[in-house]
Amino acid sequence: MYNIFREFLKDKQKICIIQAENPDGDSLGSAIALDYILDDKEITMYCPVDIPQYLHYFGDWSRVTNEFDYRADGYIIVDTAAEVLLSKLLEDTAIRNRLYTAPVLVIDHHETEDDLQFAHETIIEVLPSCTQVIYKIAQACDLKIGKEAADAIFQGLLSDTLGLTSASVTAETFETAADLTRLGANVSELEDKRREFMKKSPRILDYKADLIKRIEYSLDGALATVHIPWDDITEYSQEYNPNVLILEEMRLVEGVRVAVAIKTYPDGKVTGKIRTSTDAPIADQVAGYFGGGGHPFAAGFRTYDTSYDEVVRELVHIVPELLGEIA
Repeated sequence: MYNIFREFLKDKQKICIIQAENPDGDSLGSAIALDYILDDKEITMYCPVDIPQYLHYFGDWSRVTNEFDYRADGYIIVDTAAEVLLSKLLEDTAIRNRLYTAPVLVIDHHETEDDLQFAHETIIEVLPSCTQVIYKIAQACDLKIGKEAADAIFQGLLSDTLGLTSASVTAETFETAADLTRLGANVSELEDKRREFMKKSPRILDYKADLIKRIEYSLDGALATVHIPWDDITEYSQEYNPNVLILEEMRLVEGVRVAVAIKTYPDGKVTGKIRTSTDAPIADQVAGYFGGGGHPFAAGFRTYDTSYDEVVRELVHIVPELLGEIA
């Protein structure tokens, strides 16, 4: 499987690494790691949206650009194989045409079905993070992982496993972490950087208190939802992602098994971020109902021409059924 990567690199000097329009620590770490690992190539890192401020603890976040490289010899999409998460790219006719005509490789770690319509090759392995897939690719292809790449891989791994504490973590995950430490990654230094950027201003703390008061509970407290309207998005997102601010608090409420933060936009778009308790591995199935996907304990979706109340009604309908299937 990993030989696909080696074959993809042949005869290519300029490579553009693409993140989806919902960048997170894993997608950013994946892009940065590939940039360092492929140090003999000319690399550009592209994301259709700005990298959120809460991810600025990654040393090379500022090298990610909103300018698409149409002259690249090939494109590597990291951390997704879902067309809905690339809709912003595909709505641009020029970018769409380029992806439909150029060599594309997708590297992902989600169980969600690959539904990309353009021709592409894939390396998809169900692991706790996409950066761990990239680590395994580099090891199999005898590519050097220096300290900078090891840092980025470890940061992505920590991000997608909640600091190596999520249910997806296995003995292999810790073995990878140990190898990355031997390669120069320092988890204490990385965590110090993350904590520094995760600090909140008094204004953001006040906003978090307001979000907590807005949480709504359904299904006898098993479902927690919160509405994040467009005004909140425009006022607070650059300083701190409201989803990141509230979701873990919701998930840790006594009795809550499914927590969903729902953003609504003026154009009718609605996005949802889902977290579930350790006894309810259904986040990917809930997201799948709305056309999204992700992990059993963390997932997301995007839908259109609907409202917060309509999404909540759908959640109230489907969550009991999915919980019943695992009872």
